[in-house]
Amino acid sequence: MARIDLRRKLSILADAAKYDASCASSGAKKRDSRSGSGVGSTEGMGICHAYTPDGRCVSLLKILLTNFCIFDCAYCINRSSSNVERARFTVDEVVDLTLAFYKRNYIEGLFLSSGIIRSSDYTMEQLVEVARKLREEHDFRGYIHLKLIPEADPKLIELAGLYADRLSANIELPRDEALGRLAPEKDAGVIRKAMGQVRLKLEEAKPQKRDRIKPPAFAPGGQSTQLIVGADGAPDTEILDRSSSLYGGYGLRRVYYSAFSPIPDSSAILPVSRPPLMREHRLYQADWLMRFYGFTAPEIAIGADDGMLDLAVDPKLAWALKKRDVFPVNVNTADREDLLRVPGLGVKAVNRIVSVRRYRTLRFEDVARLTRSIDKVRPWITALDWTPGGLTDAIDLRARLAPEEQPEQLSLF
Repeated sequence: MARIDLRRKLSILADAAKYDASCASSGAKKRDSRSGSGVGSTEGMGICHAYTPDGRCVSLLKILLTNFCIFDCAYCINRSSSNVERARFTVDEVVDLTLAFYKRNYIEGLFLSSGIIRSSDYTMEQLVEVARKLREEHDFRGYIHLKLIPEADPKLIELAGLYADRLSANIELPRDEALGRLAPEKDAGVIRKAMGQVRLKLEEAKPQKRDRIKPPAFAPGGQSTQLIVGADGAPDTEILDRSSSLYGGYGLRRVYYSAFSPIPDSSAILPVSRPPLMREHRLYQADWLMRFYGFTAPEIAIGADDGMLDLAVDPKLAWALKKRDVFPVNVNTADREDLLRVPGLGVKAVNRIVSVRRYRTLRFEDVARLTRSIDKVRPWITALDWTPGGLTDAIDLRARLAPEEQPEQLSLF
């Protein structure tokens, strides 16, 4: 095979990594920026932007170690039977690239995944070696996210957690049956076993009051996973049920949703077109409701018809339209949990309302000052000087409140 220069490798392996959506750094610690020759990269290859829960935007070098793969997953562009240009980094090349980008202030960390080469153990060894060299030989203190190879030896997974801030093993598809059909070399049980191992190690690493010696840190950013949407026939409600069980069973920080993207020379058993971008967005909104608003997957399903989330309205509004008997709620007396279910009220707005009403009885104008979405909130609340009256019955709320969202202007609520 002809030798490929480093720049070309970066182009190939950064592009190959774009299909993995689980690229976030919510486990990264804040640190002072290092001095460098510039701010921001003029080269787009390999730089992905992710957001932490506190709103910080961070830049990561997001690449594959290699896009060679011995597996033949039907939905993957890098499958063994795919006719794509192949490339492979050495361990030292990834280390050098990461340090060079980091010192120039282009990135704050590394997201590293890989196709399977030789064997699962060999591939995982290479990923761990990158992280080890960065940490031990170069005292690298930036963020590292390593993709796990679930079939690898548990000892290698344990080592990965000692060097990485976050680990992730992709569950891939909502249905185990579909995974067995579309990715015959993968086993859903093996993936869950690896995720279970990570959860146990995370529990062991939590310091206890009685501990005199603090246990070594293990993947302080926790673990995440990814579900491909639209590659099999799973409806949205089934996807959310799977996500809910993953959160509860494995203590995940995030479940990421990636709309299936048709690939060249794909199998006839795959869809010929990708699902709407809005479907992926609605799943993220529903996931947000489960993680921060106290909704359960069955409750969200109330607003879904035939198992699919409404693409015209967000899932909180869809639920409220089906549960109009529980509205309006009184902003001066309602529990925080009930206020979180009001369309248009976010967590910050609810916290402000609960705080302010300790000292005064809220009027409608007070609520308007505490939230940016008062027109969405208006039909669902009462205040000292406000009741919606017949508004909820006289006006078609769905038509009135459905946002005119464009794919490039999506927001959570």
